Amino acid sequence: MKKVLIANRGEIAVRIIRACRELGIETVAVFSEADRQALHVRLADDAYLLGPAPSRESYLRADKILDICRKAEADAIHPGYGFLAEREDFAAHCAEAGIKFIGPKPSSIAAMGDKMTARETVRKAGVPVVPGTEDVGNMPDEELLTIAPKIGFPLLIKATAGGGGKGMREVRSLEEMPELLKSARREAESAFGDGNVYLEKLVEGARHIEIQIIADEHGNVVHLNERECSIQRRHQKLIEEAPSPFLDDELRARMGAVAVKAAQSVDYINAGTIEFLVDKDKNFYFLEMNTRLQVEHPVTEMITGIDLVKEQIRISRGRTLSFKQEDVKINGAAIECRVNAEDPFNGFMPSTGRIAHSLMPTGPGVRVDTGVYPGFEITPYYDPMISKLIVWDETRAAAILRMRRALEEYRIIGVKTNIPFHQMMMDSHRFMGGQYDTRFVEERFSIQENEEATSAYSEIAAIMATLVSHQSTQRAAQFVKRNERDASNWKWVGRWERMHR
Repeated sequence: MKKVLIANRGEIAVRIIRACRELGIETVAVFSEADRQALHVRLADDAYLLGPAPSRESYLRADKILDICRKAEADAIHPGYGFLAEREDFAAHCAEAGIKFIGPKPSSIAAMGDKMTARETVRKAGVPVVPGTEDVGNMPDEELLTIAPKIGFPLLIKATAGGGGKGMREVRSLEEMPELLKSARREAESAFGDGNVYLEKLVEGARHIEIQIIADEHGNVVHLNERECSIQRRHQKLIEEAPSPFLDDELRARMGAVAVKAAQSVDYINAGTIEFLVDKDKNFYFLEMNTRLQVEHPVTEMITGIDLVKEQIRISRGRTLSFKQEDVKINGAAIECRVNAEDPFNGFMPSTGRIAHSLMPTGPGVRVDTGVYPGFEITPYYDPMISKLIVWDETRAAAILRMRRALEEYRIIGVKTNIPFHQMMMDSHRFMGGQYDTRFVEERFSIQENEEATSAYSEIAAIMATLVSHQSTQRAAQFVKRNERDASNWKWVGRWERMHR
């Protein structure tokens, strides 16, 4: 494997390029018209234009990506996450073209990438699942409306073709369900090119825990312990940490064993994540499997010391895992904050514009994964994530303190960001105590709690701006009369001394 094409954009494309460079592998970037000046385009050894800005005309065009791969003479394709990462047809087309797909086999993606099929597969393997739609296939709205009361409200409408909260809607009653089905299908179609959805019972008061697994072509399957992903808003993860403050060693071991069993049930190869819901009594249920690298993979890398992207590439080269299950140890604690271009004081509305200035935090145990730079424009076409801020320390409490410091140092000018949200979360007593669930942000945490302080800061800023403006006006109104002499006083003194010698 001498050259890899990265079929993605943003920070994950940059992350893969850096891993390839450390392994001595050349890289090929692809980009849309909106991403001509993107960082991954600048860092790659070669770059090709895909098409217009909308993802359906660029990053979702498997045919164009394969053509570019042949033209660039790349040996492999890394899909990153999102876009084509969980499309079994894309993985199959890569295999037909003799191009290595850095990810699982098409059959594994088909079995686990489709959420309904995944539920049925792991249920047969004895893995507990959340009650929901058990039939496999594309079910029309009329059939889903008939089944919904049998499952019971509240429930979730979820896209079968992907994750990340896309195509997901919470339903509290049968009356609101038809419209929510339509909007969920539209969003799923836009994000994944597949509008199929299924139903799942909403487990209230639950924790979202995922187990990172990785497997090679020689039958070795290892889990890298868990990540806590319960800090969410509208099913979009905002903060992740590892290890979870909720799990004990016994439950961690049981969930890890079940995750390995679920992966083995579909003969899984490469990196993947088994996601669970854990209720208040520590009963856990299979939620879904993401047959790709996760956005939050850095927190696992920080506590295990394992580079997941490099391991993915090694596995695709046919090598065995560089470690065994007994080698995986939890070292310290790590937290990741997703820094998005959105206004937390205005309903998290997306913010677009050009980044005028960016000052990233540094120091021991601080890592920033990003795909932007000063001068880069945030457009409305893609996910608003600017970067991922990750910190590590020996204990969870120390990691929270380090995250506070890093967030205080982080400066982004030009667009609004959710950094204030993360700062307030790090100060939340419930977060510090690990007492939260998937509904914590929406039901028991409000960024508006500091509205009075924010208002006071605005008034102070307005007063300071007025004073600066007044001072500038005064300076502009002052006229300094020109000296009657044609030279400075120093020159006049010099002349006088010479004359009186």
